[in-house]
Amino acid sequence: MAERPVFVPTNEREGYVKQLDFNIAWAGGFAAVQKQKNIRSLHNAAERRGYAPLLEVSSKSDEKAGRHLSAFHLRVPFEDDSIPLENAFQGSKVFEDGGPFIDLYHVDPREAKRDARLKEAGRLVGFRFESTDFPLTPTTIFYDWLYLSAVLPYREWLMKRITSDVEYAGFTDIEFNPAKSVNCQAKSCALFVSLMRENKLEQYMASPEIFISSIEKHMRSIRPHDLRRNHPQLSV
Repeated sequence: MAERPVFVPTNEREGYVKQLDFNIAWAGGFAAVQKQKNIRSLHNAAERRGYAPLLEVSSKSDEKAGRHLSAFHLRVPFEDDSIPLENAFQGSKVFEDGGPFIDLYHVDPREAKRDARLKEAGRLVGFRFESTDFPLTPTTIFYDWLYLSAVLPYREWLMKRITSDVEYAGFTDIEFNPAKSVNCQAKSCALFVSLMRENKLEQYMASPEIFISSIEKHMRSIRPHDLRRNHPQLSV
């Protein structure tokens, strides 16, 4: 058995994204067929709770929209070009004893994620991207900024694909283990849908500073019991 989350778009009052955790039978192994079994198990469990259909947001998705929305596919605007989202995230980490390691912007995304310096430079203290410092809290704020920056130019097309062609009730990433990781592309995708529905995406993404202050202000406005309800794994 394994516990995996589903991320459901909500509204501002409810925290924009609701996380629902499900215990599912887990098919071990790295073969693609095993990944598909786990995706089906998670989606079936959510459907029994009334959440369907779901979109798997990862390179393992059997839907084109899900693969295109994965972090390894998306590119973040950078200077006069763009770089893979995964590279931007890993290369922007700032540690007690080093970083950001911006040379990671220009390597293979999987190589960037495995770079030894990311484990040898001490405690993570923040992020720095294009001269802007991003804090560690609210949790996922930098990853969400990168993800939203990557999808922003295609926002209208994406909304048609994931809310008009099929009205998805939520989003999943079968590789994401909340016991080991914090940032999740499926959660960021759900945030994108919520902000688009409330016509706030462009407002929030006007600048990194506006995004940081807006998210921080929003998180302060959520009552503690709302935070526990939407993120039951957190202790407030």
